Amino acid sequence: MDDQPERTLLRGGVIVTVDAASTVVAGDLLIEGERISAFGGAITAPAGTRVLDVSGCVVMPGLVQAHTHLCQTLLRGGADDLPLLAWLRERVWPFEAALDEASMRASARLAIAELLLSGTTAILDMGTVHETDALADELGRSGLRATFGKAMMDTGDGVPARLRETTPGSLGESDVLRAQWSNAYDDRLRYAYAPRFVLSCTEELLRALPSRLDKGARLHTHASEQLPECELVRAQRGDDNLAYFERLGLLGPNSTFAHCVHATPRERAMLARTGSHVTHCPSSNLKLGSGIALVPEMLAEGINVALGADGAPCNNNLDGLVELRLAALLHKHRAGTTALPAAQALQLATINGARAIGRADEVGSIELGKRADLVVLDLLTPHATPSPDPTSAVVYAAQSRDVRHVFVDGRQLVEEGALTERTGLDRAEVVHLARTEVARVRARL
Repeated sequence: MDDQPERTLLRGGVIVTVDAASTVVAGDLLIEGERISAFGGAITAPAGTRVLDVSGCVVMPGLVQAHTHLCQTLLRGGADDLPLLAWLRERVWPFEAALDEASMRASARLAIAELLLSGTTAILDMGTVHETDALADELGRSGLRATFGKAMMDTGDGVPARLRETTPGSLGESDVLRAQWSNAYDDRLRYAYAPRFVLSCTEELLRALPSRLDKGARLHTHASEQLPECELVRAQRGDDNLAYFERLGLLGPNSTFAHCVHATPRERAMLARTGSHVTHCPSSNLKLGSGIALVPEMLAEGINVALGADGAPCNNNLDGLVELRLAALLHKHRAGTTALPAAQALQLATINGARAIGRADEVGSIELGKRADLVVLDLLTPHATPSPDPTSAVVYAAQSRDVRHVFVDGRQLVEEGALTERTGLDRAEVVHLARTEVARVRARL
């Protein structure tokens, strides 16, 4: 991938900034190097600037998905219609145990292609127990921004032998991965310790993590996703999921908890008090029958809530625009039609996600000096016309096929709806490789 940043002028779009005032302004946007150097009104392009005509388009921050599992993409369509614990024990964990380096790379490349083509520029990802170096390498070479970590699993019912770790082994390997990959690829990659969930981690392992978070790494885990899980946690650990994490010192501004569908009022107060983050995964929670997280209440209580597609086996796609629209609609029947209006819903998919990965000072909104992680959406389409309110059009009408251009750190990774050479990804090759590797994984199963 060409590492030389360029100067690009996006001319004539409507800029949806997602700044603190939800500013929308017509005009141009200038990218110099990896940064946004000017936007709004007519901008005179410096000599040598590449100019892209984006009239009729929305220019917006790239989507930030704060909970994904790229390692699971080859299991798309292979774990349907099951509740969480059976889904994990019967399908997902055996599949992850059967992955090798080649299939991990194929899974990651397939996911990254889908994410970029549908407008996601940054993710918080949980891998499986092994092959994390291959995952990190694919993330780095693709140009996507990612905070990632290996899954940590040193106990649990139904865990395959290849996924069951020793406690020192899990901690040690995670530390090595952090040292190797944190701040790699011009700081696009960062590390998050990823204990899978309470039921797959000993208390010894969990108690070893808070001191590691103090050194700058993040925590990424699942919590309170489904009622049977919550009941088992209470039976085994004597407390609710998040209250147990709080007791161990794992709540805080460096911690992001996926789902929290069944977080109690007491636990929500803990999340708010500690500055912890929650990732809402509406499609996954509906497909696994988990329920609907009380997102409007969490937001009102001061909890930062982001969005994520989760993994392909429980979604079955990784399209951030689908999650955005669903999140905006899902809560209105219960909390009223003013719950999650378009501007607030868009924050979940952008700046709130940036907060959940610890990068809100750099990405998640269009502001001078921020990194140029941007998406251009073509709204001159039948399904998005007319578009008197660009923010509403993005949230309620836009689709992934509207993604025209995608930039990360000022480097163009999608041009006219196609992956650029900088990603190292060819769409047809990615699909062919995925089909080949999934057959090999199924043969091992």
